[in-house]
Amino acid sequence: MTEPLFLHDSYLREATGRVTGHTLEGGIVLDASIFYATSGGQPGDAGRLVWDGGGIDIGTTVKGQGGDIVLVPAEPARLPEIGTYVKQSLVWDRRHRMMRVHTALHLLSVIIPRPVTGGQIAADKGRLDFDMENAPEDKEALTGLLNDLIARDLAVTAEWIPEAVLDQQPELIKTMTVKPPRGQGPIRLIRIGEGDAAVDLQPCGGTHVGWTSEIGRVRIGKIEKKGRQNRRVYLHLEDA
Repeated sequence: MTEPLFLHDSYLREATGRVTGHTLEGGIVLDASIFYATSGGQPGDAGRLVWDGGGIDIGTTVKGQGGDIVLVPAEPARLPEIGTYVKQSLVWDRRHRMMRVHTALHLLSVIIPRPVTGGQIAADKGRLDFDMENAPEDKEALTGLLNDLIARDLAVTAEWIPEAVLDQQPELIKTMTVKPPRGQGPIRLIRIGEGDAAVDLQPCGGTHVGWTSEIGRVRIGKIEKKGRQNRRVYLHLEDA
């Protein structure tokens, strides 16, 4: 099982890891990883591994068996041998933009307080699908509300709760299709704002910025009808 270092520090750009395995498809498994594996609508990280006598570019990252995180080479190449210590480094600009988008999508679920049926994150934009019959009419008003929340410079923090606590507070789960993993220990929550003044608290295993002001200005893009009870709302980073 790979230790997911990003769960405790999303800002780790470099770290040392030891190769513990290879997959049949040519992937690399480390004992500890700063690379986020594709999950919950957030793409896997890209970057590079370097070791004594070699190096390889990582094109993406996926989940493996038994809690393994698998680093997928960008091109077929010689893999570091099992037991080798490697230096991991991320394509940081791409990861940081996805952190900004991900936190902004949490805020989008605050200003549109409807159940979420799906979502997707990219390095310049993201979207959430909401269970609602009628689409919001005023995109400019939504954009204003969202940027007002961002400008409040709210702290974004992680905390952990037992599964039993989540069972007692099912309202914390905003997503209808993706549920927090069970049977793997405590559940990670992302809180935006401090204490009772928090504007959002929900289970999430993704990477986030530390303060909402780091997101920068955003705008609401297209709002699409995706079925009788489903509306897709796009969000864009203004500096993308």
